[in-house]
Order: sequence, then C-alpha cells, then structure tokens
Amino acid sequence: MSASPLIGPSASMRSVDEYLTRAASRDVTVLITGETGTGKELAAALVHSRSARRHARFVSVNCAAIPDGLLESELFGYESGAFTGAAGPREGLLQLADRGTVFLDEVGDLALMAQAKILRAIDTREVYRVGGKKPIPLDIRVVAATNHDLETACEQGRFRKDLYFRLNVARVHLPPLRNRTADIVALADHYLRQLNTRFNEQVEGFSADVLETLKTYDWPGNVRELKNLLEAVFICPPGRLVRFEDLPDWFRRRLRGICSLPPDERQRLIEALVSAKWNKSEAAKQLHWSRMTVYRKIAKYAVIKSDPRRVTPRDARVTPSNESAPEGPSRDRLTQL
Repeated sequence: MSASPLIGPSASMRSVDEYLTRAASRDVTVLITGETGTGKELAAALVHSRSARRHARFVSVNCAAIPDGLLESELFGYESGAFTGAAGPREGLLQLADRGTVFLDEVGDLALMAQAKILRAIDTREVYRVGGKKPIPLDIRVVAATNHDLETACEQGRFRKDLYFRLNVARVHLPPLRNRTADIVALADHYLRQLNTRFNEQVEGFSADVLETLKTYDWPGNVRELKNLLEAVFICPPGRLVRFEDLPDWFRRRLRGICSLPPDERQRLIEALVSAKWNKSEAAKQLHWSRMTVYRKIAKYAVIKSDPRRVTPRDARVTPSNESAPEGPSRDRLTQL
C-alpha cells in the first residue's frame, strides 16, 4: 500500500513526518490526535505504508458510525444462524486486517461497553465471532485517532483509562492549519494539481490577493476545508489563475463578515461572546472559528464573564497572554465558561 505524503515545509509537519516514520518501523500501537480535518487518516495510512505490514490490508473503521448493537458483528464477525439474517459466516473487520493494520478512527466516540470489547481484543489478540465458540487469533497493528481530549474524557468517566493507556504508546499530534500557515500555499498548489488532473483543466496558480486570503484565513475546518474550497472553485473552472471572484460566494460572504469584525482579536472574541449571550458555539459561528478555538482563546486572553445578568463588552475582563491572570477565578472556571 502507498499513501500520499504529508504536504508542507513547516517545521511542525516535518517533525510529525519524521516521528511517523520512526513509529512505523516499530510494531507498536499508535495514537493520532488532532482537530477534525487535519489529516489523521492520512497519517494512519502513512504509518501502515512505511511499516513491515504494508503488503497486507489497511482496514479503516469509523467508530462513530457503528451502532452499538452492530459493533460486535461488524468488528468480530458472526457465524451462520447467529441471528436473523445471518445466512452464512462472515469475517469481522478486525479479522480482515489480519497481518495488516486496523485504523480505529474517532475512537473517542465509542460507548464504554464497546471500549471494553475492543480493549479485550487488543489485549488478547483474539476475537470470538457472534455465535461462535472458538477464539480466532489476530495478528494486527492498531492505529487509533481522535479529535477528543482523551485525558479529560478519562477523568470524566467517558473513556476507559485502561484502553487509553493501551492506545497511548506512540503518540503524535497533528497541528491545526491555522498554526502552520507556512504550509497553506504548498497544500493549495498540491490540490490544484490534483484537481487539474481530475477535471482535465490547466489552471496555473493563484492571484496575489487569493494567496493572501488563503494565508490569513483561520481555517476552522483545517486541510479538509481548504481542499473542499478548491473543489468548489473548479465547479465553474477559472482561467489561468484562481482570482478572488472565482472563490465561492459563501466563502466571500464569510470573509466580508470577518473583515467587519474589530481587528483586535481579543475584542472580536468579547463582542462575539456578548452578542451570542456567551454561547460558545454561536460565538464560534460568528467568528468562523472552531468551537475549540473559542475555548482556547478564552483561556489565552483570560476572558471572564463578570456579571451573568448584565454583560456588555466593557464588563468582560481581559488579561493579555503575557501578563498573569488576576487572583480569584481559577483556570478551571475559565475553561468552563
């Protein structure tokens, strides 16, 4: 199996690529973290393609999409007559990955009961099909990914600590696109070449204003959002260069909304929170940020809701990130806003 390389000259992505190569050479479990759209499945495929298991199967399992009642039959398989409709035996996804790699995507979304069943399969390296009585040995490598904070989930009882410790062996975090702006142009050029081939076009590049827009936009949907934006551009193919007017209307409207906000990031955050009555999800929509970005900025600038009954932008206290937060409100309270 061959996988696309990680795109981008930034130091953070070069470090990620180097670590993935090292982890691939050791037959250990890998845990990949990062926001939605950062390329976790691509990273998992790279681990497989650079490992000794690359000639066997890479089986991707979307843990968030499997209903609890079907988890055992999907992952472990079933025997003939195990339930109504089971006309014949069927291999589970874990068995299909034998001698290869199984990718447990969105593992943080699994229910606790499902976590226990997967933990047992990983620990014992064997499964029982639904309706079966004999264990089936497994020779698999596990790569898991999540956009959740598993440490917090463990503390809150939403994720099993024993499964977390089992998965958290070789760990790599994929940084969001807003934190590696040096990679944006390289990614845009990469997808432009792909789309030219896919749609038989000959677009050569981007105008200066489009490049500036791509580099300064916050990209709450990360690399996936950038790719989708460029696909939308090719619906009505541009000329030699992608110009600002070639960008989709919805994206240009979003940019106009961003430009109408105050230039100071702290003030933008405060006004959005006040306008949304401190609803973090609504504030994120106004700012065109991800919800996690809003929480991170609240903590960074120590934005505190002074009076829940009557709040104006002046009521919101702000401590710059290079100053110590005032005594009183704890960090726990800040993260709960």
